[in-house]
Amino acid sequence: MKQYVADAFTDKVFAGNPAAICILDKWLSDELMMKITRENNLSETAFAVKKGETYQLRWFTPGGEIDLCGHATLACAYVLMRFYEPESEEIAFDTLSGRLTVKRTGELYEMDFPAYELKKVPVTEEMCAAIGHRPVEAYMGRDLLCIFEDAAIIPEMKVDQALVEKLDGLLLHVSAKGEDADCVSRSFAPKCNVPEDPVCGSGHCHIAPYWAEKLGKKEIVAYQASPRGGTLYCTVEGERVKLAGKAALYSMAEIFID
Repeated sequence: MKQYVADAFTDKVFAGNPAAICILDKWLSDELMMKITRENNLSETAFAVKKGETYQLRWFTPGGEIDLCGHATLACAYVLMRFYEPESEEIAFDTLSGRLTVKRTGELYEMDFPAYELKKVPVTEEMCAAIGHRPVEAYMGRDLLCIFEDAAIIPEMKVDQALVEKLDGLLLHVSAKGEDADCVSRSFAPKCNVPEDPVCGSGHCHIAPYWAEKLGKKEIVAYQASPRGGTLYCTVEGERVKLAGKAALYSMAEIFID
């Protein structure tokens, strides 16, 4: 079985967010897909099966299947357009989050995702203890989003993974207004057995809507300030978020399974 690893939201390898992509003729068992995911030990492994003119797409973390993943969707579209459907400029995926599309525009791959509805929640002592800093605001969607005034603390932040795991929300995102970009953020996912997601696409379905409203603009350039780093070009349109970025191929391999 062919497997690709591509770095998403970057134009060079060893940056952005790596995802393993398996293009299948038919579905494997959930157990086998989890074994492959844990063997890869990346934040996400995506599996895709073509059905008619679209692809069914599923995402797995080492902690289990999830309902939405941006970087693995971008990486999967990149692999399909490069190796399987080079004439295509758009790929449609059927997923747990409904129909998702990815369009190729020059070097950018633009995804159309649902925006998460954010509900403001109180800043708690548990949040402060887990993060090591006090947010000025906190919001809950699928994930917990904590907002800070000082962008300089975001890259240096050292969270307590055990305490983060006890917080509400699937992931924790920390974000502040940026200087070179509209916002800077980091994403932590110990509940998915991923200490830090290097560049989180689904996280920006929380982050981009917040900053779009805060800054009064619908187009947001977002920088993920993880050690690998990555840039997302976001457009917020009502209940949808368009996330665009580049991708770079790291490897191609054969998986030997019975």
